[in-house]
Amino acid sequence: MQASQITPNTPIDTAPPRDGAQQFLGLPFQAMKARDAARHIAANALGSEGFWYVVTPNVDHMVRLKREPDLGEMYHGSGLILNDSRILELLASWERMDLPASPGADIVQAIFERELERDEPVVVIGCTASEITALKAKFGLSDVRWHDAPMGLRNNPDAIRKAAEFMSENPARFHFLCVGSPQQEMVAMAARERGDVQGVGICCGASIDFLTGKTRRAPEWMRKNRLEWLHRLTNEPQRLAKRYLIDGPTIFGMWRRDRKARKAAR
Repeated sequence: MQASQITPNTPIDTAPPRDGAQQFLGLPFQAMKARDAARHIAANALGSEGFWYVVTPNVDHMVRLKREPDLGEMYHGSGLILNDSRILELLASWERMDLPASPGADIVQAIFERELERDEPVVVIGCTASEITALKAKFGLSDVRWHDAPMGLRNNPDAIRKAAEFMSENPARFHFLCVGSPQQEMVAMAARERGDVQGVGICCGASIDFLTGKTRRAPEWMRKNRLEWLHRLTNEPQRLAKRYLIDGPTIFGMWRRDRKARKAAR
């Protein structure tokens, strides 16, 4: 899909419907595996009359949402909520719920490998110049439109506005928002509220870091055994120790309380 085929200033309509969504820990998750999610996103990238976006909550997101419930509006305003955690997948399975892990990194990889045309415009919010160069070289992309968002985005409304403005000025099927959570969800919501952004925004954190080799993902056996968090912790202990060793385990108490409340409501 070429930029010339995308008409700007189209009013917001609805995003693709959430048929079959499952309520879990307060969010309507869509049960999709990564490859199916990539196909769905690509098929619906311009399927609505305006911009919509995808969020991929993991345990860290869920703990933050419990602590800061006002952030929930950004998730409920999305068009698609996918599970980015094998721990959430496990907790759901204990309730006989099928909620497959659909890691954002796997979705993004599938889109770049199978869904993108090499000459179509691609918007990236975040990352570094060297990563953009590596991304273009790896996939033979000729039209990557990069916005170098500053640090501290969460507390910088003007920077969020400028990121959304960049998305408006650069029509594309795919906008990859790589500035971490909740910053990327803030940018996505700001883009949606503008009413003149087209395509789909994918809130994907460090996915392009993995794709370009800047950050090494856990081996497949660790991912399958729900140990990716341990791989990341051993590689970045100072940054991630609190997240994985203190904040993360509170998800089990959250799940027990949520399950009890839902049983009491039946």
